[in-house]
Amino acid sequence: GPTPVSALIHAATMVTAGVYMVVRCHPLFEQSPSALTWVAWIGILTALFAATMALVQKDFKRILAYSTISQLGYMFLAAGAGAYAAGMFHLTTHAFFKALLFLCAGSVIHALAGEQDIFRMGGLRKKMPWTFATFLVGVLALSGVPPLSGFFSKDEILYNDFARGAVIPWLIGIITAALTAFYSFRLFFVAFFGKSRLDKKVEKQVHESSWVMLVPMLILALLAALSGVLGLPGFLRLGNAIDEFLHPVFANSLVVPPAEEGAAIEGGLMGLSILVVAVGFFAAYWIYIRNWGLAARMTKGAQWLYDLVYNKYYVDEGYMEAIVKPLRALADLLNTVIEERTIDAAVNGLARLLGLAGDGLRRLQSGLVRHY
Repeated sequence: GPTPVSALIHAATMVTAGVYMVVRCHPLFEQSPSALTWVAWIGILTALFAATMALVQKDFKRILAYSTISQLGYMFLAAGAGAYAAGMFHLTTHAFFKALLFLCAGSVIHALAGEQDIFRMGGLRKKMPWTFATFLVGVLALSGVPPLSGFFSKDEILYNDFARGAVIPWLIGIITAALTAFYSFRLFFVAFFGKSRLDKKVEKQVHESSWVMLVPMLILALLAALSGVLGLPGFLRLGNAIDEFLHPVFANSLVVPPAEEGAAIEGGLMGLSILVVAVGFFAAYWIYIRNWGLAARMTKGAQWLYDLVYNKYYVDEGYMEAIVKPLRALADLLNTVIEERTIDAAVNGLARLLGLAGDGLRRLQSGLVRHY
């Protein structure tokens, strides 16, 4: 789709509607002892599942799209843990930095005459400095680098899960955070650093986008960098602004808030989050900056695994074989046997019968005396 549309639906309007629905309908989910648990587990497994797929994609926008799926998993993890405000907080910050990333993608694609394969880019930071700078802000926010917005919202989700005793979902969330940093900086390094791998004709025409495109990116970069303060305790002496704002909605929630873990534990969890982001960053730097070609060699060593992940675990193909084709076969059967040969045949047969009867009776009223 057009990049501004991608920025809109991936950031704020369409894909996040499910998160809003679950959070808004929390009284219904809380009536079941297992419903929220299912929501949390589906959320965190989705986050991990989509993050692994983003690791190997080559299409600029497709990497960001799988990133959106992964971040939605974090939001559902928060909703399933009863940390509704944390989920909405991440939804808000994600809207800023993901819209920014998609608009930056559009800027790059526009400058490269429609090219979207990141391995046919390279060295764009010198040719597109404003897009490079704003994209860096978006990548840092998505990866959860402090003090940008993504760090505060994602860290609050992970902290709430740990404090509620959901250690395994928390651990999966930490692993996913490392993968997020890796695929984000992989995209950043491959597209903007290294030698140019552009087509020679395209390379001559590469240019920075106009201010019509850059101004929205700069505004979103500012929001992506600073919106984390909404979740800072003590912000303007109002406490957590998101929690305060949403408190009337969740005042009657049946989910018991987690006990205070203490500053030491909270600081330790925060430090661990920063550490895994650093691991993802240095892994991407080592593979795609210091040792270009290492990724290709690693791929050849486990080609089956690469093909499995690159093809999205063949989910689409499995869905086609297990659901779409059987349903189409059933529809064809119902259409030919039930619809045409049974229902239509009965209706048409009745019509023909009445037609024959009419032809017979018509002879009694021909109007010709000799027939009488």
